[in-house]
Amino acid sequence: MEEKILLNILHEAQDKHGYLSEEVLKKISKKHQIPISRLYGIITFHTMFRVKKQGKHILELCGSPSCLLNGAREIERFIEKELNVEIGETTKDKKFSVYKTSCIGCCDGAPAMLIDGKPYVNLTIKRIKEILKELKNASTKRN
Repeated sequence: MEEKILLNILHEAQDKHGYLSEEVLKKISKKHQIPISRLYGIITFHTMFRVKKQGKHILELCGSPSCLLNGAREIERFIEKELNVEIGETTKDKKFSVYKTSCIGCCDGAPAMLIDGKPYVNLTIKRIKEILKELKNASTKRN
């Protein structure tokens, strides 16, 4: 099977289930006659795939040189402290999962990050505080 088609299948499964559990991967493996080892090879290579249940909001901090030169490390440290997590972890309340990713294509607005797939650019600590407050409040209102 062509890699591009397989990536689409994996993306669709992740979108549907929130992450790619072993059960989901076994179903894909069986349905498409693809060794599960090949699926694991693909999902561990590509940073956009998740094998554990995720928080309600996924924060992906851009790690491109442009973002790093414009303060991304300070933003990363602030988010880790504010949410009491390290990169790659989910908060205890399951509201946020935080990751670092390669370039997200927003170099003209560095530093940048994706929140639930939506780009946020020209970030500052003040702006991050506001964004996190909004997300926390929105989560509280829906629960």
